[in-house]
Amino acid sequence: MVYAKEIRFRTKGEIDLVDITAEVEGIVEESGIENGIALVFVPGATGAIVTIEHESGLLEDFRRALKELIPKGKGYLHDRIDDNAHSHLRATLLGASECFPVVNGRLVRGTWQQIFFVELDVRPRHRRVMVQVVGE
Repeated sequence: MVYAKEIRFRTKGEIDLVDITAEVEGIVEESGIENGIALVFVPGATGAIVTIEHESGLLEDFRRALKELIPKGKGYLHDRIDDNAHSHLRATLLGASECFPVVNGRLVRGTWQQIFFVELDVRPRHRRVMVQVVGE
């Protein structure tokens, strides 16, 4: 069996972190699938899906680390087109999806492991995240 649903929301701009854990868990529950896999995927080249603890200091550390690892304005060639090369590079590093086991009808994740969408583009955006649950 396959069940799919979208989550839609608006972001505030660069390195906005949106906790989508509750929405993903709700979709898994409504799918009726007892055992399988849940895929959480962002269609787009400047967004990412990550797992991280929802703690304000850690979230700020994450933002700072991204800025230090791949800073803006370093002469990236793509910036000649639309000045967001760092956004694309950060998204490539983080990844567009995560998969989670579904056991006994529930999403399996660690106690402090929340699911976040990461906005990496330079402006606010309307975003959608696809959740697809596959199993029996």
